[in-house]
Amino acid sequence: MIIYAVELEMEATLREEYLVWLRTHVAEMLTFPGFLGAEILTRRDPAPAAGRWVVCVHYRLRDRAAWEGYLARDAARMRAAGVARFGDRVRASRQLLEPA
Repeated sequence: MIIYAVELEMEATLREEYLVWLRTHVAEMLTFPGFLGAEILTRRDPAPAAGRWVVCVHYRLRDRAAWEGYLARDAARMRAAGVARFGDRVRASRQLLEPA
């Protein structure tokens, strides 16, 4: 199993609107082959700057092949959906975590 971690930073005032959208987005991600589950987590430490909010999504994937399939088929479209809705109001960073 591997973890695809996405960290999203935005103005705190955007939190509720973003969470509504994010829950739908995550549900769609979980329909992709090899996606096993996900957690939506608020980052507490280090704390974001005043007036900012950071949310992280940890997707559990079956294996590296599922990750590569996602990149090839769906990643561009899914990432573009967030940009189309929120523009530059949300900054995203991504990590792929594998067992040591």
